[in-house]
Amino acid sequence: MGSRLAAVLAAAVCAAAALGGCGLGAGPGTSDVTLNVTRGFGSVPVVGLTVHHVPGSETVMRMLERHFHVSTRYGGGFVESIQGQSGDSSKLDWFYYVNGVQAQRGAATTAVHKGDRIWWDLHDWSATESIPAVVGSFPEPFTSGIGGKRYPVTLECAADVNTACSRVTKAFDRLHIPVSSQLLGAGSGPATLGIVVGTWRDIEPQVAAQLIAHGPGASGVYARFEGPRGASLQLLDPSGQVARTLGAGAGLVAATADSSSVPTWMITGTDAAGVAAAAAAVTPDALHDHFALAVNGAQRLPVPVAPGR
Repeated sequence: MGSRLAAVLAAAVCAAAALGGCGLGAGPGTSDVTLNVTRGFGSVPVVGLTVHHVPGSETVMRMLERHFHVSTRYGGGFVESIQGQSGDSSKLDWFYYVNGVQAQRGAATTAVHKGDRIWWDLHDWSATESIPAVVGSFPEPFTSGIGGKRYPVTLECAADVNTACSRVTKAFDRLHIPVSSQLLGAGSGPATLGIVVGTWRDIEPQVAAQLIAHGPGASGVYARFEGPRGASLQLLDPSGQVARTLGAGAGLVAATADSSSVPTWMITGTDAAGVAAAAAAVTPDALHDHFALAVNGAQRLPVPVAPGR
């Protein structure tokens, strides 16, 4: 399992200690934590619930084991099965995200905070071992933050997508999320959650866009723009192969991050119409349980594309 296995084994050292506390002292507890379990990049629901009172010193692993049937490996640091559904030797394993951000530590050492949305998904990692951020827990991470810390939010809009920019601004206003607007290219900074709105041609120079351009192995996003000025949008399957190609009017809502920053969200498309369609999909219902979402006019297409679709 390569670097993923190495990371798991390292986490297991502290996981054993975590079962006895690992420095997480008993506290007053927290509340309103959502625990969601899916498979196939969110395409198949397994089980989910919202816990209104969470005990003090709760970790992601303890919470999972408290509510569902779980089996583990490597000293309790690696989830093997949830509700009887297991990974296997063909690069199929459980991964978890908190508020739409891939966990940086083992579940046994990750504390649970108020309002967290914890999402476990069983999926194929043959195309990439790392998916830094996903959009399916929206409005997280904009409301509860990351690791219990809220971050300022900036919105960067290109000059040619006013309709899309207005839609995104209204979406965040409805959710009472303060957003600071600035010109595209101004940069949001490493301690700011950035939202970038523009056609692929507009945003291509951005660091986050460059990660997408290099494929799932760099960005964790199973889609890429091709052709002159990003005139087509290729949707990839779990193995990283092109499953479908969209043209004019296609849009994408995706998130990614490099190792030194919090996630950047991108609302983009092949043209202004595609960006506007993507912006209209920035709602909790439209994004729910999707790693990223492509749009083709009124059609919404989760990516990666499930085999056979």
